[in-house]
Amino acid sequence: MSDLRDAAMSAKAWPFEEARRVLKRYENKPPEKGYVLFETGYGPSGLPHIGTFGEVARTTMIRRAFELISDIPTRLICFSDDMDGMRKVPDNVPDPRQLDEHLQKPLSSVPDPFGTHDSFGAHNNAMLRRFLDTFGFEYEFISAAEFYRSGQFDEILLRCVERYDDLMAIMLKSLRDERQQTYSIFLPIHPETGRVLYVPIKNVDAAKGEITFDDADGREWTLPVTGGNVKLQWKPDFGARWAALGVDFEMYGKDHSTNTPIYDGICRALGAKAPEHFTYELFLDDTGQKISKSKGNGLSIDEWLKYASTESLSYFMYLKPKTAKRMHFDVIPKAVDEYHQQLRAYATQDAAGKVNNPVWHIHGGKVPESRMVVPFAMLLNLASVSGAEDKETLWGFIHRYAPDAAPDTHADLDQAAGFAVAYYQDFVKPGKVFRAPDEKEAAAMRDLVERLRAYDGPADDEALQTLVFAVGTEHGFDPLRDWFKALYEVLLGASQGPRFGGFIALYGVEETTALIERALAGDIV
Repeated sequence: MSDLRDAAMSAKAWPFEEARRVLKRYENKPPEKGYVLFETGYGPSGLPHIGTFGEVARTTMIRRAFELISDIPTRLICFSDDMDGMRKVPDNVPDPRQLDEHLQKPLSSVPDPFGTHDSFGAHNNAMLRRFLDTFGFEYEFISAAEFYRSGQFDEILLRCVERYDDLMAIMLKSLRDERQQTYSIFLPIHPETGRVLYVPIKNVDAAKGEITFDDADGREWTLPVTGGNVKLQWKPDFGARWAALGVDFEMYGKDHSTNTPIYDGICRALGAKAPEHFTYELFLDDTGQKISKSKGNGLSIDEWLKYASTESLSYFMYLKPKTAKRMHFDVIPKAVDEYHQQLRAYATQDAAGKVNNPVWHIHGGKVPESRMVVPFAMLLNLASVSGAEDKETLWGFIHRYAPDAAPDTHADLDQAAGFAVAYYQDFVKPGKVFRAPDEKEAAAMRDLVERLRAYDGPADDEALQTLVFAVGTEHGFDPLRDWFKALYEVLLGASQGPRFGGFIALYGVEETTALIERALAGDIV
């Protein structure tokens, strides 16, 4: 452990860089609250999505890195803003029109259209918690509604009243002239309708901790800011929450980055130290457009998990968080194989290598052994040429290639075989486009058939790759990748594919010979 800690103090892996920034906050003395607090936020107007997973997964990686380099206890809070008013009725709920009358009410006060919880906010909070529990995240959950109504937020709310002018000065600088005329950091909850009101505040009484305003009917109301009668606008709420909880670290997407000075300013104006933050780039779909819950573009959590493991998704989240990444189906096979490559490398690495390996951060140092003796990309090509309908078909080939492998001893390989069949059926099969070989390619393929018939060596990847390589060289393919591209396009219906020697070893020498002969006879096109 000491070797790993020493290596972590200079590791270039971004979770350790962030963890060291958090630790620097307490280089003079430990936190008075007794722990370091990491936080993630969630808007429960809809179901958890890929961004929710990314924030919690990445924050967990930083928390684990911090726990290696420091003995200060840590906490991770997932905070749900279920006091937010429901601005529009979502389409993906039962009988959505039943919710029309509840527009602008806090989500924690909107009836649950699914009929399973006390409110729509409670329903979505439960979905969030089930979602996080599925991935095994360690966290504490806080509901904004409970936070406001229970009095836990009262001290900061009263401080907001006392320092109202200072907080307003921070906010007004960021607003247009027209918005400045009606803006207030406080949003009262109407005592009769229960709606969140966006109205000018006529008076703020610091001595009594009250605000006065007129509702839409012109009636004047005075309410205490405590006890859930009032909520803060979302930008002040961000900074006030940091101050109330003593948050040390929170990450958020690039779209929040321009608000960082506001969040920090609010927190400092309330007498607290602003946390460290980490801004990540947003996810894009296959056309380069920002992923949107309302548009439904890009790749969802459920879609990824239909074709690959949670660990491969965590690996994808680990990579270059400050670089925009396209989140679409084509990235899945690469993420799976790279994840297992890193697993295999981990066992041979020294301490410095281990703490810079993504799998240390994915597994919190408890790194499993990879049993993927066949790459996922190879399984896909095997599914393609065999037309596999189930993973048992793939195991027939796997057993011959790796006799010691079995579903019960190679669980990750067994799982990947099932994923490969699903991915092949949904994405590879519909997009396969075969072509006939030209004269030069056909001559080389006939030569390859003859050499494979004469081959009497073991089903060895390297020996077979050398054989295929020699055929391409002798038939004048320059660059040689044109030879392999021809094999992929003619035999697999794709412009790229696996290392062909490995494919032959897995699929079988006789089976590959028969496949090439079918292609030469025009039976595949």
